[in-house]
Amino acid sequence: MKVLINAADRAEVQVMLAYAGEPFPLRLPDHSSQPQAATWLYARHDGEDDVLVIGLGERKRVTLESIRRAAGIAVRKLLDAGRRSGQLAAASAIGNAEPSAAIPAADWLQAWLEGWALGQYRYEEYRGVTRLDRTVGLHLRSDDWQGLSEDEMESVIRKADNRAAGVILARNLVNDPPEKLNPEYFANWLEDLFSSLDDTVRVHVYRGQELIERQMNGLLAVGAGSPHGPALVEIAYESDPSLPKLVLIGKGVTFDMGGMNVKTAPDISDARMDMGGAAAVIGALAILIGERAKVNVTALLPIVDNLPGTKAMLPSSVIRYPNGLTVQVANTDGEGRLIIADALIHAAALGAQEVIDIATLTGNVGAALGLGMAGIWGDEEMTQKLVKIGERNGELLWPMPLVDEYESALKSDYADLRNVGTSPMAGAIIAALFIRRFVAKTMKWVHIDMAGTVQYKSDVGYSPVGATGYGARLLADYAVRNRADSRGDM
Repeated sequence: MKVLINAADRAEVQVMLAYAGEPFPLRLPDHSSQPQAATWLYARHDGEDDVLVIGLGERKRVTLESIRRAAGIAVRKLLDAGRRSGQLAAASAIGNAEPSAAIPAADWLQAWLEGWALGQYRYEEYRGVTRLDRTVGLHLRSDDWQGLSEDEMESVIRKADNRAAGVILARNLVNDPPEKLNPEYFANWLEDLFSSLDDTVRVHVYRGQELIERQMNGLLAVGAGSPHGPALVEIAYESDPSLPKLVLIGKGVTFDMGGMNVKTAPDISDARMDMGGAAAVIGALAILIGERAKVNVTALLPIVDNLPGTKAMLPSSVIRYPNGLTVQVANTDGEGRLIIADALIHAAALGAQEVIDIATLTGNVGAALGLGMAGIWGDEEMTQKLVKIGERNGELLWPMPLVDEYESALKSDYADLRNVGTSPMAGAIIAALFIRRFVAKTMKWVHIDMAGTVQYKSDVGYSPVGATGYGARLLADYAVRNRADSRGDM
């Protein structure tokens, strides 16, 4: 992200913000001040600048997320118009907000920068003649940011750039096609990446015989139909080992054909995105390491393909887990919970005090909540913290119930549990209930089903079509908040 402060060269376009019900120095159509409206005012002669006006709605209703979305819309408008730079004009107006709606200048600037960086993201690894190699630079004037020195502005820029990079890392992984991102490549790539990032990071990849010895039978069963062997990748970032251990588990199914219960949807190319949970955890770790955050976080990434084949797991098979539970595989397309079970058992062995598992687990959660928020189940205190963090950074969560009586749907005639319910109703809740059976009593736990939020089918705010990178900032911010709570800083 190219950001210039007090640049000598003028930007190609002035980006101005319009608030509903407030005066504006130029004549505007009535709708131009509404949230996410974009209006071009073109120069009439050489002495004038082209102006792009972005509406923010009523000032008292402006949030950090609406600022991010406004920035994303602005930068995409400039990209579409072939412009290479824009100057955020009159940003000092943020200081005139009513006290109840005031947003600190540093937070306001960070939100705009995150939206600006993420809004111009494009996945172009496989583009040829349609590839766009240009980006849009952002010009800022220090006089517009009352209370922030240039050094403080530079610090905000670095932080926003690091956070955007973590989200972009997650987006790239989710968008990657399966011929590249198979389980073996993914595990090796993670080992190389995180081993080189920081001396405080330790990486271990469990595969082959180690999976057998540790009885990670969910991974072994789900991965049996693929030519690419499964793996559990453990990444420990213990920059403050005195803190309680937080374990982040991300489902990493690199392609989900449904196994022998083969998916029959008209377009199953989205099956490559079934590792969105793993991507969220990876992005979060990258953010934390880039900030050199003092945390004690371990990532567990169960990585596998779920493909049909002559060696694939069959419906009615039974998986035996080392905690004593046996599971009847009633449907091989309920694979995510089978591999999360392995990771939860391993998390307990590592001494985890808190665990968050995040997964593109059920289509049912999207039917309930749409594409704008994920569902969350589990520990009430952890849930409340995560919900508040999501409201601040735009990665929304909605608390969902663990209805004990629904567990009857998991009853098996010949094993301890079925992996899916006997009814299509309440599928996301029943999946969470299944996962809960593998949570050790020594751990606090929440489960996030992000299946609806992993991608957008059209441009929304600072998220273009495709992977959103959902969860990277949410998990990173929770880890930092957890440290502050443990130290009594908040």
